[in-house]
Amino acid sequence: MSEHRGLDLVALQKFLSDSNVPLNGELRADLISGGKSNLTYAILDDSSRWVLRRPPTAGLTPSAHDVAREFRITSALQGTDVPVAATVALCEDDSVMGAPFTVVEHVTGQVIRTKSDLDALSDADIDSCTDELVRVLGALHNVDYDAVGLGQLGRADGYVARQVKLWASQWGRVKTTDSADVDRLHAALAESIPQQSESSIVHGDYRIDNTILAPGDVSTVAAVVDWELSTLGDPLTDVALMCVYRHPALDLVLGEPAAWTSPRLQSADDLAQRYTVASGRELVHWNFYLALANFKLAVIAEGINHRYRAGATVGDGFDKAGDAVPEFIAAGLRALKGQTV
Repeated sequence: MSEHRGLDLVALQKFLSDSNVPLNGELRADLISGGKSNLTYAILDDSSRWVLRRPPTAGLTPSAHDVAREFRITSALQGTDVPVAATVALCEDDSVMGAPFTVVEHVTGQVIRTKSDLDALSDADIDSCTDELVRVLGALHNVDYDAVGLGQLGRADGYVARQVKLWASQWGRVKTTDSADVDRLHAALAESIPQQSESSIVHGDYRIDNTILAPGDVSTVAAVVDWELSTLGDPLTDVALMCVYRHPALDLVLGEPAAWTSPRLQSADDLAQRYTVASGRELVHWNFYLALANFKLAVIAEGINHRYRAGATVGDGFDKAGDAVPEFIAAGLRALKGQTV
C-alpha cells in the first residue's frame, strides 16, 4: 500500500500493466498537489514519468472533481490549437483505488505559481506570457466542439442560469455557516441572468498556474491543465473568472502568495481588453459575469474550508481559505452595481 493518501502503487502498477502501458521497474510517487482541487501525484518508474489525478478523499462536491470528464476532454483536444498533455489511461473502477483516477504523460516545462516565481521574469516576459495565456483561452473558445467529439460534453443553452443554480447548490452542501450576503448575491444573480449569445468549450478554472509553460520560454504554453470543471457553456464565464482571479483574496484560497494576484501582472480590465482584441468577442453584460465569477470563487473557497475542517486536506495552506469567502461575495455585490471589483 502506498504511503500517500488515496494512492496504492501496487494496485496502480497492476492496472497500468493490464492497460498495456510499458513499465520499467517499480512505481514511485511524489505529491504535486494536496487536494485544494484533486489530489495530483507524479508517478515514476525507472525510465518514464506520468501524472496521476484523483478526487480528494472526502468533502466532495458532485461535479467539481470529475477526473474522468477531464480525461475525455483532454483526449478530444489532442491535435487542436489548445496544448494539452497526452492521455495514457483512465480508471473508473472504484475498487482499484477507491475512486476514479487518470494518468497522463508528464509535460516538461515550468509552472508560474507564486509571486516569487513571477519575480524571476522580466516585465517583457510577463507581457508576452499574458498575451499567450489570453491567446490560448481564445483558441479554446474557438474549438469546434462537435468536430472534436465533445458535442455531448454539456448542454450549452441555459448554461449561465444553470451555473447560478449549481453554485448556490454547492454552497448549500459545503457551507460551514449561514451568510445573508451570500443569499443576497445569489438572489441578485438569479434576477439578472443575461441572454446567452454564444457557446464554446469552457475551461472553468483558467489562470497562469493552471498552465505549464515551455522550458525557458514563458511566451509559449506547453499544456493547459486542471480540466475537471470544463464543459460546454458561455465563453465569457471563463474570461470573467480569469479576471476575478486577480483579486488578492485568491492568496487565501491557494494558501500562498499567488502569481496571478501579483501587481506586476496586467490588471483585470487589461486582461479583458486583450481577450476582446484576441478573440473578437465583445464583453456584453460584463458586470454580471464578474459577479458570477466572484460567487463561484466564494463557493470554491468555502469548499476548501469545508474539507479542511473535516480533516480531508493533504499538506499545508488550507486554513485561511474560509477568510476569502466574504471578500469574494462583497466583490460580487459591488460588480453588480458596476463598481470596481
